[in-house]
Amino acid sequence: MSGRAQLMWDEAVTGYDFGPDHPMDPVRLALTRSLVNAFGLDREMDVVSAKPAGESTLRLVHREDYVAAVRAASADPGGADGSYGLGTMDDPAFAGMHEVSALIAGQSVGAAEAVWRGDALHAVNFAGGLHHAMPGGASGFCIYNDASLAIARLLELGAERVAYVDVDVHHGDGVQAAFWEDPRVLTISLHEHPRTLFPQTGWPEETGADTAPGSAVNVALPAGTGDAGWLRAFHSVVPELLAEFRPQVLVTQHGADTHFEDPLAHLAVSLDAQRAVQVALHDLAHEHAEGRWVALGGGGYAVVDVVPRSWTHLVGIVAGREIAPETMIPEEWRQQVFARTRQLAPVRMTDGRWPVEWAGWEAGYDPADRLDQAVLATRKAVFPLRGLLP
Repeated sequence: MSGRAQLMWDEAVTGYDFGPDHPMDPVRLALTRSLVNAFGLDREMDVVSAKPAGESTLRLVHREDYVAAVRAASADPGGADGSYGLGTMDDPAFAGMHEVSALIAGQSVGAAEAVWRGDALHAVNFAGGLHHAMPGGASGFCIYNDASLAIARLLELGAERVAYVDVDVHHGDGVQAAFWEDPRVLTISLHEHPRTLFPQTGWPEETGADTAPGSAVNVALPAGTGDAGWLRAFHSVVPELLAEFRPQVLVTQHGADTHFEDPLAHLAVSLDAQRAVQVALHDLAHEHAEGRWVALGGGGYAVVDVVPRSWTHLVGIVAGREIAPETMIPEEWRQQVFARTRQLAPVRMTDGRWPVEWAGWEAGYDPADRLDQAVLATRKAVFPLRGLLP
């Protein structure tokens, strides 16, 4: 197995552009790539551009009629079929939409193939993590579900147990739906409570079909949850489940929209806590999946202050060259940010909250605390189905 990690990147992914007024600004991808370069992380990795996902690959998850609808909308955006979620405010149709969506999906599939075949131990596609797309429709800024396609490709290649951990602020509903009936895939999503945030799913009682009981895990966090609560919830659920499931590959989604500056959600997590979870997932991949790790991006709409720093930390961890939180950001990148966005860039790779403190579940819980209630609801719903004590 190669000791070098892979960074999946093709400049054309920045063409995933819903227009100037849409929160999913592709500048977040371009700025992340340039910050990765400014730190020299790409010299520590193999930078790979995979081919776009073809028809047979897309159909591992998506219906044939939906792929045809995306192709049609891509060629004629004005004629997009709204019954497939295309041409909506969330998912406006644009010329070339199929091609760039398939390209992003191809990077995640390529990452999964590289890790499974042993070409790389870790691989990262921060342009991916488009976890809301359903088998038959677009949703939540997502056209093709690259995370589901990567997992489906791993199964096709012979994987028998794949774990997916999603720490985006929104529920990973599309991935859950794709593998709802499949006991070979364990999906774990930590997200803001569905009462207060799109897509209004991800309740703790959603635990998988009768054919796959306990294969879906949902931690629905109260709005306002900050670093200590977020890390407590993560460590109270994820490690124990991964230890029981024993995945052969760990696929993770790292939406940066849990951050307190994100304009579309209501958690209060810092960059430092996001980094702590990235490190934890890296360590869990080594502990339970022989190091096989596919890391994806996701949401994140503070496109200058948060996303590039969060995903550059992720790339550094994948590459085996962690960036210390107190590290100063290269001035060349800060100048580039101002020239491109007229915004002042952050100065350091931290929000000043490192090291992040949190309390483990084993020390006990408070039944009156809303965060602990959320964790306990998940443990009670899922852990017995997996032979674990809640």
